[in-house]
Amino acid sequence: MARRTISLPGHVEAQVKENMEPGESFSAAIARLVIAGISARGRRKPLAYIASGKGPRDLGLNAERYLREPVEIR
Repeated sequence: MARRTISLPGHVEAQVKENMEPGESFSAAIARLVIAGISARGRRKPLAYIASGKGPRDLGLNAERYLREPVEIR
């Protein structure tokens, strides 16, 4: 999962917070709202990405769950 630092004007941050689902992280809300915006503009295919690194195949979909779980060091 790509990690980016972005700067949002205060009024945009407020709108994101107002539209967050219960229990949803701020970054997950941003991702959901970006996808909704892209869909509203009529883009028909998902955004392209290049997978890199190692980890569970579903990491992109379940990153928030993995981040909440305790870390197991082997």
